[in-house]
Amino acid sequence: MTVALTDPTGEAGTTERLRARSEQFTGDDEVLAAARERATEHGIVPIGPGACAALTFLASATRARSVVEIGSGAGLGTVSLLRGMPREGLLTSIDCEAPHQGLARQACVEAGFAPGRVRMITGRALEVLPRLSDAGYDLVLVDALTVEYPRYLEEAVRLLRPGGVVALDNVLWTGRVNDPVRREAISSALRETVRAVRTDERLAPLLLPVSDGLLCASLLP
Repeated sequence: MTVALTDPTGEAGTTERLRARSEQFTGDDEVLAAARERATEHGIVPIGPGACAALTFLASATRARSVVEIGSGAGLGTVSLLRGMPREGLLTSIDCEAPHQGLARQACVEAGFAPGRVRMITGRALEVLPRLSDAGYDLVLVDALTVEYPRYLEEAVRLLRPGGVVALDNVLWTGRVNDPVRREAISSALRETVRAVRTDERLAPLLLPVSDGLLCASLLP
């Protein structure tokens, strides 16, 4: 199975223009722009503006009070999720890179969120996730090591309450990896992840062609 961002008539230019418009529709405010700049300085691939807007929308639409973020990046996803969550919501962010978590904390402070809104856990996600409660969360964002996406997906589905949503970023960006060995490993993991989402009868899937591709699925009641 392949995932391609081209329209059936072959008018790739039109598709790219539409994609660019979707990225510019909301754009970054000062907080996200600053976080994006810090991400670039630290060699972090940040979530795109379109995906940030989608995350805020998903958190708001699901009224997500309990959220898990796998991979904190520089905090763009963290801030975007918090902006859609109710005031009493708690976001659990997992990352094995403590400096990345520091950047995420900085972004949250600049966005005006109290420290108690985010629980930062430093550690490898596949070691931390099994300690989290089954069916205890409304939304799970996956934005970490791409080759581990299939295993992250399994854990995310376990964590979700009925009606909860998992969102996986970067599902369309494999062509940007220069190393052919790494590119094939990433491509294989993403193909497996997309196939799992599309064939799991427990899930209602949706692929949003924003930023580098946001693959979403809701857990059916």
